[in-house]
Amino acid sequence: MGDQKRPLQPGETAPAFALATANFDGIVSFADLSGRPFVIGFFRGLHCPFCRRQLEQLAGVQPTLRAAGVETVAVINTPVERARLYFRHRPTPITLLCDPDCRTHRAYGVPHVEFLPEGSCEQPEWPYGATMAQFQAARINPTDELPKPLHPMEANTVLNAKDRFELDEADHAIFANHATQLVGHFLVNANGTIGWAQIEALDGPNSLSIFPTAAEIIAAAGSLKR
Repeated sequence: MGDQKRPLQPGETAPAFALATANFDGIVSFADLSGRPFVIGFFRGLHCPFCRRQLEQLAGVQPTLRAAGVETVAVINTPVERARLYFRHRPTPITLLCDPDCRTHRAYGVPHVEFLPEGSCEQPEWPYGATMAQFQAARINPTDELPKPLHPMEANTVLNAKDRFELDEADHAIFANHATQLVGHFLVNANGTIGWAQIEALDGPNSLSIFPTAAEIIAAAGSLKR
């Protein structure tokens, strides 16, 4: 899989993949899904409370999508052993795949923010190149669970405490290596081409952790070419 410099767009060919699944021992590949349309989300690791909430939303949408003949897949930036332990106690009906290196995120062109060196003359281009000041100024409250909009890292801390979610060694390692990974949702036609794409926070860091709603996902799935 090669890295895409920009997110894949409708009409482009979806890259193949083969990843370990957290639902059971084994591998699920693009070929296993061929001939059927599917929605696939690329997420940060379990350390991200907003990603955990979006996975729950996808689980809620899954029966409606399946009834329409659309499979539901999520790729999380978490080692498979950690994911299997977590989801053993929180089973999900979606096909849950693990990519601790974000290789499939890169193949589909889901951006990860890179910070420009302090004093750089390079023009910031969010979300590919940003200044630390630009990120530090961000304030979010996408799920309305916070008393007020907070910096994204502070929001994560507050919600993880609310969820009683404690990061383990694997979570800390993923966070250290992929803290600025963004989230992307795609729908793939039965012929293997992208039918719809939505990328997190393309308009700036204040839109971090705003993801497609259940209604938006269902509507997009209804427009797929089978």
